[in-house]
Amino acid sequence: MSYDRVGPRAVLRSVAFLTAGALAVPLLSGCGSDDKAGRPLAGQDILPAGRALIADGGTLRWAVDDVPETLNTFQADADATGARVAQAVLPSMYRMDAEGRPVRDADYLESAKVVETKPKQVVVYKLNQQAVWSDGREIGAADFAAQWRALSGKDSAYWTARNAGYDRIEKVERGASDLQVKVTFSRPYADWRSLFSPLYPKDVMGTPDSFNDGARRALKVTAGPFSVKKVDKKDDRVTLVRNPRWWGRPAKLSEIDLVAVPRDKRATALADGKLDLAEIDPDDATRIDLAGRAKGTGTPLQGSSPLLGPGGGRLAVKKRQQRKIAAYDKQQEALRGFEVRKSLEPAYTQLALNGSEGPLADERVRRAVARALDRAALAALVLKPLGLPAKPVGSHLALSGQAAYADNSGSLGGQDTAEAEALLADAGWVRGGPVKEEKKGSKAAGAEDEGEKDSGGKKHTDGRKDTDGKKDDDRSGSDDGTYIVGEDNKGDHPREHDAEDGAKHLADGKRYWDRQGAPGAYAPRGTAAPAGASSGMLAKGGKPLDLRFVIPSGPGSETLRTVADRIARMLERVGIRTEITKVPDDSYFKDHIASGEYDLALYSWPASAFPATDARPIYAKPVPAADGSLNVEQNYTRVGTDQVDQLFDQASAALDDDENHALLRKADSRIWAAAGSIPLYQRPQLTAARKDVVNAGAFGFQTPVYEDMGFLRKGAKPSASASPNG
Repeated sequence: MSYDRVGPRAVLRSVAFLTAGALAVPLLSGCGSDDKAGRPLAGQDILPAGRALIADGGTLRWAVDDVPETLNTFQADADATGARVAQAVLPSMYRMDAEGRPVRDADYLESAKVVETKPKQVVVYKLNQQAVWSDGREIGAADFAAQWRALSGKDSAYWTARNAGYDRIEKVERGASDLQVKVTFSRPYADWRSLFSPLYPKDVMGTPDSFNDGARRALKVTAGPFSVKKVDKKDDRVTLVRNPRWWGRPAKLSEIDLVAVPRDKRATALADGKLDLAEIDPDDATRIDLAGRAKGTGTPLQGSSPLLGPGGGRLAVKKRQQRKIAAYDKQQEALRGFEVRKSLEPAYTQLALNGSEGPLADERVRRAVARALDRAALAALVLKPLGLPAKPVGSHLALSGQAAYADNSGSLGGQDTAEAEALLADAGWVRGGPVKEEKKGSKAAGAEDEGEKDSGGKKHTDGRKDTDGKKDDDRSGSDDGTYIVGEDNKGDHPREHDAEDGAKHLADGKRYWDRQGAPGAYAPRGTAAPAGASSGMLAKGGKPLDLRFVIPSGPGSETLRTVADRIARMLERVGIRTEITKVPDDSYFKDHIASGEYDLALYSWPASAFPATDARPIYAKPVPAADGSLNVEQNYTRVGTDQVDQLFDQASAALDDDENHALLRKADSRIWAAAGSIPLYQRPQLTAARKDVVNAGAFGFQTPVYEDMGFLRKGAKPSASASPNG
């Protein structure tokens, strides 16, 4: 999970990311298309080139967020960089293809089949006879067995983050030959392809000591196109070099340096010649695009420099500013050697609604928030300026193109201001209702007070003081520096399209009727509206409907802040006031999301090819722990239902793919209906690449093919349809 960036699936699994029986609610239908999964919204953008066009040798300097604390991706402090290292140096039985679906990696695996289902599920792996560890030993059953024992959860001496899937294995043994591995499961497991990817040598997995400490700073034994030469925390880089024992297509690059560079420093590092490849934020992407359009002049285009006036002319300022302009021009000239490669990340950004307490504990209020959102407009806000497909995400469990995907958002419904208002009215919230004056130190409904006051007495909720002592922009809000949407009381807004007629269902199975006047929870048509309901913000029991919207304040989070502002305006239209609170990046997750100290928040989840396993802890119903606390696993919205849990359990045991996908789509429909999290848009993936770097860039769903990355030979020109195998 990440509020800004997300790592591959291995990280989700390591950091820890749905039985038969009648369900209480009717079937909630999803997309009506015959091909519900559809196609990926955007393809890869990696400048594909055949291997004959790629130079032999060279060092690719690739920006990462951090030097990893551990190279063991199954430990709690594993991160995206560690997962990237594992992809390049360790075996994986399955990798992701361009549609986000698992495919066999032929370099390691000749075949894998479920050979028995009764009395127990048995899978037989047939390994590539050339597959060996870097110490010369064959990859075999001993490695599979050691990893199973370490991750089974039976021995607490192993400091594992999760044991999902491995806890269903009964035994691992040699098959008919040394090349075969036979895995017997104690319970059916649909996501068996998720296991042993990555696969560590028995040297790492064999004992608790070697598991806990043996692979944190080094991997002495590997089995990929590259091996780990050095992890240098002081120099902020991980160095990977060619593996001389690699049996597959030889790596074109002689070295890959994973260099830790903060997002807001990457454009400068690119211009200074310190990086060849780097994921970047939209502002830097715009800057590189502008540099590429300059046509031989190093002068930035009008409005592109932060030091240019509104007309493009230079400010008549001091020599220091002139030097900054000159330095900027020099960087722009250097950035002309780069291009921006664009796709969509295998991850989506969601609006999380904390349902543990306050107004959002009422499902009707959560559904009202969701019905107030124009998700298409939010997707367009983020993706359209980047030239990427701006389509809202329709599933919590998969993305367009993946096998389990279907647009199930209809289970909740689209934007409908009138329907949102009806839900709020049914929950007892009245527009313009009386509000009792809060005593000093008390909280408004759903809000908490956080922040500090500057010397002028203004309070800030972003953990810092504004340099000018002013609010971030000219939006109306409170005098204390906390931006509260709704205090400007702009009056009525036009209603959206009518909702559908007939009975509706909440996620817990309860029925209500829409505003058309049918009998039910709502007042019949013609009932007089409460006084003051035509304008003003909502109130109930003397308290206003205030929601605390927590967002990160650091660099790289500008897009989230823009989206939060737009959401706040949408909620204002139905009478919900939001207090946007900016908090430091290092406390955003730990002190707010994980601890439940928020009402609304924006963060991202990676898509998984194995949602029955990986998504369950994200949406499982929280349960009381032995110490009296609430065990939420990764369900930071604290919203869950027994029906969703049952469907996940059924899906995880369904060995038939069609049955598995149908169960997952039902689970997703119920997750939508509960309105604990609202998927918004697939995240943009923007990568700055040297123009001669090939087979690398914005990878989309597909696992990178590290041995095919490299630099074009001098004078070589790849075609649009080029293949690395060509």
